[in-house]
Amino acid sequence: MTPVELSRTVLHAVRRAVDAGELSVAVPTRAVVTPPGPGGCGEYATNIALQLARPAGQPPLRVAEVLRPHLLGVEGITDVVLTGPGFINISLDSASSGVGIVGEILRSGERYGYADGPDGRVVQLHCPHELRAVVVAEASARLLRSQGALVRVTAEGFEDAWTTVLGVRVDAVGHAPAELPVTVRPVPALESADPMSLGRDAGRWALLHPAAHDRPRVGDEHLVQRESNPLFRVRYAHARARAATRNAADLGFSAAPGPLGEGAEQDLLAALADHPRVLATAADHRA
Repeated sequence: MTPVELSRTVLHAVRRAVDAGELSVAVPTRAVVTPPGPGGCGEYATNIALQLARPAGQPPLRVAEVLRPHLLGVEGITDVVLTGPGFINISLDSASSGVGIVGEILRSGERYGYADGPDGRVVQLHCPHELRAVVVAEASARLLRSQGALVRVTAEGFEDAWTTVLGVRVDAVGHAPAELPVTVRPVPALESADPMSLGRDAGRWALLHPAAHDRPRVGDEHLVQRESNPLFRVRYAHARARAATRNAADLGFSAAPGPLGEGAEQDLLAALADHPRVLATAADHRA
């Protein structure tokens, strides 16, 4: 069972409790499942009971107790434990969950973690005539679009070299009407710095990696070919993964879901499984 499927399973449990008259609430459109926090257990936890407690007029722990039987016995779920004020901790069959996640990634490809379709949101991102703001706005737009939002990016000004060197684009350029304020304004790089001298990958990384309220560093440290450089680690991992795929193809086989052992494989599987949640959270915070 994948995190997306588990989220749907939690919503189905709420629906069954409502249909049975055990809860009187509107079934939410989304149930967030995350790795359990301190004191939790299992592979995933959800705070759906805390979310429903007030509209249900019941304590969160009581809501969790109502939902627990509707989750137990679902194929792929091996145990459900309640902790804290009403967190629902869910243990999964590790073999089937691993196969399910790998299978979903292979089916979805680069759209793994994306929304099934438009969600009705219309978002306008407007930024000043400044390179970092444009890069951040475009990246934020891509995240929002991945989660079903319709996004339009505009800038007060734009330089053609930004597209040529860094590959960034906007939907329109010019002064916006008064009712459209600047919504993307990260701290820019120093005027004496030139992110474009780093090239496309390192230039974009230098502008996107720091928090929006931090001034980005755009020196040659992003080009250092050492493990101390986080960009190098990302590029190295990507290159190794692509090489493994090519080598496998040369030997006549391709990736397929299968059981995993304990250890590093499970750590990797957990990170892959958490990707849809991370993507959705990044879109919500435009980070």
